[in-house]
Amino acid sequence: TPPAPTSPSFLLLTILGKTKDGVFVISSIQQGLVKLSPEVAEALSTGHPVVALESTIISHGMPYPKNLETAKEVEAIVRENGAVPATVAILDGVPCVGLSMGELERLATLGTKAQKTARRDIAHVVANRGNGATTVSATMFFASMVGIHVFVTGGIGGVHRHGEQTMDISSDLTELGRTPVAVISAGVKSILDIPRTLEYLETQGVCVAAYNTNEFPAFFTERNANLKLKLGTGTLIAVPIPKEHSASGGLIESAIQIALEKLGWKLLSSILFFNFFCHLLSILLQVLHIWNWILRDKNITGNAETPFLLAKVNELTGGASLASNIALVKNNALVGAKIAVALAQLKEHSNRGDAE
Repeated sequence: TPPAPTSPSFLLLTILGKTKDGVFVISSIQQGLVKLSPEVAEALSTGHPVVALESTIISHGMPYPKNLETAKEVEAIVRENGAVPATVAILDGVPCVGLSMGELERLATLGTKAQKTARRDIAHVVANRGNGATTVSATMFFASMVGIHVFVTGGIGGVHRHGEQTMDISSDLTELGRTPVAVISAGVKSILDIPRTLEYLETQGVCVAAYNTNEFPAFFTERNANLKLKLGTGTLIAVPIPKEHSASGGLIESAIQIALEKLGWKLLSSILFFNFFCHLLSILLQVLHIWNWILRDKNITGNAETPFLLAKVNELTGGASLASNIALVKNNALVGAKIAVALAQLKEHSNRGDAE
């Protein structure tokens, strides 16, 4: 009989997980702790490709009903490209991998009332029978636990500005260093310290690759041997947003210029820019010139910083930034589904070869 969600044995499993040769293995006990949707359970049992999706973007990324509409569209894109979507969240203290339409709508209407849940928060949310929207680190944890190897998100967290002094580093990076899941994203959020984030990923031994572009400021690889070699680390694949969906950098810059002038601030002329990111997100770097003033004045710290800044830019651009963020998530879902299908085909071919 599985331990109760509030029992010490459950909390221990939640925090430590269970590994074999560096790869998470879901035991009979853990199977009773995680609720799989019928669709996801069947797909995993038959070797059908599955793509994990985070839920923080639903609860904290956009208002209702736009968040529900986007979540449904992203899941539809995954299905249309041959894979099964598995949105991850914690509902009433139960970790769920794969949500029904009713559960998806419930999470969307909860919005920010659902706790933003990183790996460190899982035990707390479960023990209190709370509702949690999973971040990259928590989603990776549950995806790997049940055997899902591909995960789609918008952008990962990273090292915050002045991180060398504050040690404010997202748990997304350490999770990538210890959990064998391929993360498909638009790169590192541009409001962060991108060079230090890439350095930290290197320290964690994370394979970092760019999809269909030669502008990624790191190394390239056509094939990843992580699963074959059992390295036990994740893979970060950066996917550029399609040009037709890029927001106008001029529009965003103009909005931020106006806001800063009212505050008596002037922008510096140089902007760190990598064109494999959405042009919109690169402009977000300019917000860093008012970072300390805004956050100190409003006493905003920790995991509340990123949602606040993204919401502020969306307000300044009249919703243009949100539209681009939605477009890049949909594009990532398309790429992620194709990768999951290819991975499933490779596994099937390998299994046939072993049998022969």
